[in-house]
Amino acid sequence: MMREKQKSLYVFVVALVASFLLDACHSTKKVAKTQEQPAEAQPESVYIPVPENRPANNYHKKEKVKETVVATEATKERESPIATTYAAKLGVSKEDITNYKLYNFIDLWYGTPYRYAGRTKEGIDCSDFAATLLQSVYDITVSGAVTTIYKQCKPIKPSQLREGDLVFFKIKSKSLSHVGIYLQNHKFVHASVHAGVIIDDLDEAYYKKYFRAAGRIIK
Repeated sequence: MMREKQKSLYVFVVALVASFLLDACHSTKKVAKTQEQPAEAQPESVYIPVPENRPANNYHKKEKVKETVVATEATKERESPIATTYAAKLGVSKEDITNYKLYNFIDLWYGTPYRYAGRTKEGIDCSDFAATLLQSVYDITVSGAVTTIYKQCKPIKPSQLREGDLVFFKIKSKSLSHVGIYLQNHKFVHASVHAGVIIDDLDEAYYKKYFRAAGRIIK
């Protein structure tokens, strides 16, 4: 009888230990399973690259259109009668005629007769023609006789002459008596006593003989 009680007690203890171990194992698996569960999925963020220097309001497109218009206008000007006419008069290519304001002005006045102290298309003298051209084309104001205009200039060497500079002459006079506007290729435009507004060449014997100075207006 004692043995049966001991046997029953042994079975009870074994069953109790086995139950404890089973619960412990189950709890461990539950914890492990809980730890292995992935975190709640988060919505993936979508990366949208932002281009640097993004043009605002079609800026580049507008600039391209503007450049096209400018290029078209330049082509039209090169093919215009003004470009053809004055390229021939100056002995240069049409591509060298770029200041259309200047050559349009000259074309409007070309052939105007000389008149001392004149200031209109009816007649104009050299100093007033130079002053009118400088004002209309370059927005530069000069006034007075030839010697007075020269005093408003910075003297330069003939080799430094560029479009819009002034050339001065002493024609049968002790002081400067004639002025013209330098263009290109040794050519200048002026109001000649005998031919009116015309383009001549500094290398012509007559003008070479009487040429005295070159000047650039001091702004």
